[in-house]
Order: sequence, then C-alpha cells, then structure tokens
Amino acid sequence: MTDKENEPVSESLETYSPPPKTFWKTVAALGPGIILASSIVGSGELIATTVVGAKVGFSLLWLIILGCAVKVAAQIEIGRNAITWGRTPLASFDRVPGPRVAGRGWIYWCWVVMMVLIVVQQGGILAGVGQSLAAALPLTTSGRVAGELYEELAKAEIDTALAAREGHADVLAMEKKLTVLRRQSKELNTPYDASIYAVLMAILTGVLLAGGRYGLIERLSLVLVLAFTLFTFLAVVMLQADPNWAVSSEEWMAGLTPSLEGASGGFSVALAALGIIGVGAAELMVYPYWCLEKGYGKSVGAHSSSECWAANAKGWMRVMQLDAWLSMIVYTSVTVFFYVLGAATLGRLGLVPSGNEMVRTLGQMYVPIFGVWIQQVFLLGAFAVLYSTFFVAAAGNSRMVADGLVLAGLLPGDEASRRKAVRVMCVVWVIAALAMAFLFRAPVAMEIESGVAQA
Repeated sequence: MTDKENEPVSESLETYSPPPKTFWKTVAALGPGIILASSIVGSGELIATTVVGAKVGFSLLWLIILGCAVKVAAQIEIGRNAITWGRTPLASFDRVPGPRVAGRGWIYWCWVVMMVLIVVQQGGILAGVGQSLAAALPLTTSGRVAGELYEELAKAEIDTALAAREGHADVLAMEKKLTVLRRQSKELNTPYDASIYAVLMAILTGVLLAGGRYGLIERLSLVLVLAFTLFTFLAVVMLQADPNWAVSSEEWMAGLTPSLEGASGGFSVALAALGIIGVGAAELMVYPYWCLEKGYGKSVGAHSSSECWAANAKGWMRVMQLDAWLSMIVYTSVTVFFYVLGAATLGRLGLVPSGNEMVRTLGQMYVPIFGVWIQQVFLLGAFAVLYSTFFVAAAGNSRMVADGLVLAGLLPGDEASRRKAVRVMCVVWVIAALAMAFLFRAPVAMEIESGVAQA
C-alpha cells in the first residue's frame, strides 16, 4: 500500500458549501477554537502557569503574552493547509523532507515521543481531577481526616507567610506549628479517595468520548470556557481592588520588560513556560482535526485551480482565522489572569503547589482576595478547569493517534474505519492516562515536563 493510499482524509471533499455571509451565521460556524481554548485554559494555566508565576514572580509575564500571541500564526497556517488540501496535519508533516525511518518521516517519530509525554501529562491532569473532587467531597473516613490535615496545612502556610510578610511577632510560633503539620502530612498514609475519583472520572470520560461526536464536545467546551474565564477575570479585578494585593505599576513594567534575569532557573523555567502557555505543539496539531470535523474542509470542497473554488476557500479561511483569533484572545487573557494570580499571591507568599496538597495550595491564592469561603468554590472550579482539559485533550489526541496508526499502515484509511479507531483510541487513551496517574503521582512535575517537550 502506498503512502498516498495510507493518508487519512477526514471528510469527503466531493461537495462544497458557500461561506457564511451574515454575522450570526458566521458565529454559528465558529467552534474549533472554543474546543481548543477549553483544552488550553485548563491544566496548563491552573497548574503550570500559576506555578511559574509562584516561582519567578512577574518577571516572565512578557513571555507569557508573547508565547500566546506568536503561536496563533502557526495555528492558522496549519489549519489553512488542512482545509485547503483536506489532509490531516500529521499526514502533511510526514511529507516534510528529511530522514525517514520505517517509511515514516522524522517529524512523525518526534510526534510519537511527544505523545508519550503527553499521556504522562494527562495522567497528571487526571490526578488533579481526583484531588479536587476528593478535597471537595471525601469518600472515606481516612479521606476526611487527610483532607482536614491538608486544609489545615495549606491555611497554616498562608497564615505564616502573611504574618512574615507583615512582620507579626508570633511568626516563630506559627513556623513551629507549620513544621509539625508538614511532618504529620508526610507521615500520613495517603487515602484512596483521589484514586477512586480518578478511576470513576476515567470511566465516565471513556464512555462519553466513545459515544460522543463533535457537537457534544463543542457544547461542553463552551460552557466550561465561559465559566472559568469569568471566574478568573473576577478574581483579578478583586485582586486589583485590594491595596494589600494589587499589582503595582512597577511590577507590571518589570513583567512586561523582556528579560530572564528575574527568573530563578532562568532558561529552563522560560522553556517550560513557553511550551505550556497558549497553544502547545499538541494543540497546534489537534486544531485542524477539529476544523475538519466541524466541516470546514468539506465546505471548501476538493482542491481545484478554478476561481470559484479559490473564492469559496478564501471565505472559509476568513471564518477559520476569526475562530483562531477569538480563541487566542480567550486563552491569552485567562493565561495572563492565572499567571498574575499566582505571582501576586503565591509568589509573594513563597508558596509553590506540589504533591497531594497541590489543589489545596492553588486554592489558597484566592483566599486573600475572596476570603476562606472561596476554598470550596475553588475546588469545584478546579475540577471544571482540569476536567475540561482532560476531556478535550483525550478527544483530540485520540484522533491524532488514530491518524498516526493509519499513516503507519496499521489501520485502513477509509472514513468508517477511522471513526471506529477514534472511538477505540478514546478508551485506550483514558486507560493509559489513568495508568500514568497511578505510576508517577506528581501532577506538577508531569505537567511541567510535558511543557518542555512541547516547547
């Protein structure tokens, strides 16, 4: 079988449809960018971007904004290629000149390595989903006891850091209490609540994705994106309204001035941040799959040299460009919001989320702004943010893996076989992510390493 026969084409391109002319019809034609945003505005922002802000303060804010802005050009170009030729991005990249191994190009094998690391990242996200649900709704007595201890520890860390920042006299006593709580948390047997929730959510995700199609994914993505975009925007507004926590003009200027001097860890931290923020390498490749599944490729029709085809293609390119730019505005805004929250609260207090207390420590960044009551709300919000990433990334990456198997000649390239393979890979992907969650149990490290791989 030749490479051309192996190449997957996502839609039948025998017919075409004219692009929308009115505002509301254009809005109705958008959607792939919303799915992309919900996979981006999730673990990368909640965990990785916030952790980078906590570690280096405001010094890499310029890189966060630049990284989000420059990637949209690549996103549009890769999408344009897929829509124009009806060829999936993996098939297009496999045509790039260079060394070939086992019949596949060098980019294909780079993609294989990246996908292995992304499965690890997905395991970290699933672990975070389990943590957020276990913290909000513990299932066992040991889970409730551990939850109370972790909550007391997270609160003690905030109180001690605040007291040290404000020069209170009782800081030493608070530090002693904090040391005791840290020792107790290390000696505590890890409850199974988070693991049980991770298994349950993996099963639910596999069922939804195996039976769901594009419409379900788009609608769920829209709801989740709107929810956590509004939540983080409100948090930043309230942060700026509090003189004790507001970001000063000097801090804004320092953050917007290109430099790596203020970043401890320098290049490695910057590299991880650049890979994580905005559209990563995986999202760049997944976006065209959603464009094809939305029907952009079918609407453009089979590639032709006629003026009629060119005019129709340009119209649909404008729709895709609008979709991409709107998604960029959403994910850039929320990325900046999370980074500022992490730098302004956790960074100033010297707290870096990690381990079993990751989600609870992240929740502490909202306490100075909203008060203690926000912790439970945050846990539900963290679940929504993390689960949106897990759900959408599993859906998108499963399509890429199925595509990769077709290119390798392990699956037939017809549309019916491809759709069946996608459903199967959705289940396989979720099982693999669950295995990674149990194997590594370090969500922050798993997220950061994947970011480096995508830089």
